[in-house]
Amino acid sequence: MTKNFVQELQWREMVHDVMPGAEEHLMEEMRTAYVGIDPTADSLHIGHLVGVMMLKHFQLAGHKPYALVGGATGMIGDPSGKSAERNLLDEETLRHNQDALKAQLSRFLDFESGEPNAAVLVNNYDWMKNFSFLEFIRDVGKHITVNYMMAKDSVKKRLSSDAMEGMSFTEFTYQLVQGYDFLYLYQNHDCTLQMGGSDQWGNITTGTELIRRIGGGKGFALTCPLITKADGTKFGKTEGGNVWLDAERTSPYKFYQYWLNTSDEDAEKYIKIFTFLTQKEIEDLVAEHKEAPHMRALQKKLAEEVTIMVHSQEDLDNAIKASNILFGKSTSNDLKQLNEKTFLDVFEGVPQATVSKNELEPGLDMIGALAAKTNFLGSNGEARRELKQNSIAVNKEKVKEDYMITASDLINNKFVLLQRGKKNYFVLVVE
Repeated sequence: MTKNFVQELQWREMVHDVMPGAEEHLMEEMRTAYVGIDPTADSLHIGHLVGVMMLKHFQLAGHKPYALVGGATGMIGDPSGKSAERNLLDEETLRHNQDALKAQLSRFLDFESGEPNAAVLVNNYDWMKNFSFLEFIRDVGKHITVNYMMAKDSVKKRLSSDAMEGMSFTEFTYQLVQGYDFLYLYQNHDCTLQMGGSDQWGNITTGTELIRRIGGGKGFALTCPLITKADGTKFGKTEGGNVWLDAERTSPYKFYQYWLNTSDEDAEKYIKIFTFLTQKEIEDLVAEHKEAPHMRALQKKLAEEVTIMVHSQEDLDNAIKASNILFGKSTSNDLKQLNEKTFLDVFEGVPQATVSKNELEPGLDMIGALAAKTNFLGSNGEARRELKQNSIAVNKEKVKEDYMITASDLINNKFVLLQRGKKNYFVLVVE
């Protein structure tokens, strides 16, 4: 092998636990490893990115990555880190989600090249759906004791919690189903390593135990730390919920802003995990950042790298343009290049008023736009004063009292941006 996969993850601080012998095993020849992905949505979110990055580093090191969509396990729900059972999905929804996830994973992993280490997507529903309950408890369940299962942290935490509902038998058996996945992939695809978050260690080692007891072989486990934020809030969440990889769910602008707004401490950690920059490049960036923290070199590079990786260079350029609209110099033309979703994201929370399109023919006067029709300013007199002081802009361009807002001012055929001074914005919605 040309690259030591475990060492690569270690300097990136992406190893929490690794089973003895795994590093040597991977250095001998091309190996196969998998990461399980929950298919409960038709998009990955940035919480999934760590597992995806592990698979990508695995492929870059010359090994063969498998992404396992948990169609069967998604029908049960993993108790790890959960305080309640999740909703169960039907097969049609699972298939739709699987197709969407493969399209997203293709941005990171090479599925199509035909190389020996090309990535493979599998769904555990395909091998679990024909398993009868009696066959499963006879062929799999008999090999693992209840004592062994009860000793797992994910089980102990749920059973010792104050939750009234406790833990269902369905959830209790989750580790057996996930363990069987590892055994199945070991027997049918020569897969010898399972990777995941540190909360998955118990489930993964159940798989290595099944490989030992039923397969007569040796499986390995490697987990990464659960990603946290320095301030104690949850990584990958905003007030609006998850930060998704799907541009329809989280616009590239909001995605870019999420990374740009990370703390210095988090940015230094995340740039190792979520980019493919080399150790030397990262050390140089950290040194540059420490010399001039106000320039936020780490955050800018992190946001740029991850946005290009997940979306595209064009999406990054547009996100930067959108960011400059609020925080830098921009023009009416820059505003008009924003799509509707990005425009609404940039001006989220800005007060709005609706006017009829008819009012733009022959034109809406500025006093009406600022006061009478919108209440952006308190009175007609205040509107006149602000216009005389040259502090009012329409779509980022200063205007006088005689200016008329017409259809040519519309952004996306729907919006006009009013502004008083540097920071007071108001959105006119034209319907």
